[in-house]
Amino acid sequence: MAVALAFCSAFLFGAMTVVLRFALRRSPGAEVGAFATTVTALAVALVALAIQPAGAGDAGGLALFFLVGMLAPGGSQLLFTMAVRDAGPSRTSVVVGAAPLISVVIAILILGEPAQAALIAGALLVVAGGILLVLERSRPAHYRAVGLVFALAGATLFAIRDNVVRWASHGTAVPPIPGAAAALLGGSLVILAYLFVLRRPPTLRRSLPFVPVGVLFGLSYLSLFEAYYRGKVTVVSPIVATESLWGVLLAAIFIGRSERIGPRLVAGAVCIVAGGALIAVVR
Repeated sequence: MAVALAFCSAFLFGAMTVVLRFALRRSPGAEVGAFATTVTALAVALVALAIQPAGAGDAGGLALFFLVGMLAPGGSQLLFTMAVRDAGPSRTSVVVGAAPLISVVIAILILGEPAQAALIAGALLVVAGGILLVLERSRPAHYRAVGLVFALAGATLFAIRDNVVRWASHGTAVPPIPGAAAALLGGSLVILAYLFVLRRPPTLRRSLPFVPVGVLFGLSYLSLFEAYYRGKVTVVSPIVATESLWGVLLAAIFIGRSERIGPRLVAGAVCIVAGGALIAVVR
């Protein structure tokens, strides 16, 4: 079951990335899009909770998920949406695939985990994929390099989120669906606060194009939590990392030539996914 849920999460996240690009064409506001996406995902989580009631667990565990949700999907969804706007869905998906490398760097530098040879090999694969991405010659007309910076920053927040979810799946009594809902609530409130600071309150007309994005994101988020609660990290993480390949494949199918997907982009995606999978398995 954990394997199926991990594949489901990866596919849905890749699909969400592509649908997000179409939504941004209809409603260009990235900040409003991030809020509408996260709120819709929260609604999906609440519906799932109503269909499959579960105990909320301890208040401390829920508070932890809420606080982590302020980073991801709070800050991460803002950065991710801006990355898709500026760099496109396929390139954003590839960079986000570097999250396992960031995760292991955090673990080595902060938690004191040992740097094994296989981890270094995985890191080199991820770096090689990043170099291929930077050196590619053919890029879409809308491409802006700052989008890759946004994507990398979002991947860092994803890495922090994943580490906490992995720990919380065994360290707290909070079931996966309430945990996901708490994280999505924290993220929604952070993005809403950011919008009011910018004096760009969300409107229904500007938010509606992002509802399908939020449905896919919510289902992916729930699948991710369920997978981490049911399976080993070494099994789930490499499968979830395939979201980068799904993003590139679906962008090639549904966006086509305007996304300018060349051999270097594909090779970069393969290197990053392979490196992330190796890191996850070793850890």
